[in-house]
Amino acid sequence: MPALRVSELGEFIREQRHTAQVSLRQLARLAGVSNPYLSQIERGLRKPSAEILQQIAKALRISAETLYVRAGILEERPGDSEVVAAVLREAYLTERQKQVLLEIYKSFCAENAARPATDQPAPVRAATPGISTPRQ
Repeated sequence: MPALRVSELGEFIREQRHTAQVSLRQLARLAGVSNPYLSQIERGLRKPSAEILQQIAKALRISAETLYVRAGILEERPGDSEVVAAVLREAYLTERQKQVLLEIYKSFCAENAARPATDQPAPVRAATPGISTPRQ
């Protein structure tokens, strides 16, 4: 297994905790770990197991895969991170809705990966807000 990137992981967990507006004590309780242990993880002093990362991810309502990538346990797949992160950050969606969206996204990616390169759809350019495009 590759070396864990504990410092980067700890920073990321702290950022996610702050974004979720959860105290260290609250997150420790929700994740089922002690306050000192979680504090040591956030400061990069401890190497948490995959099971502990899964508990922390569940408590933060983010995917365990996200923490595994940050820890260096899993390799990041190109293109997935931005979409997955955006869906997981969305406060107006329930956990179930997030899971369904990510399942649909992954199925589309798998379907497109199976197509020959000539059948791939052309990339769609996002419209810039406030700028109208001429109609043809």
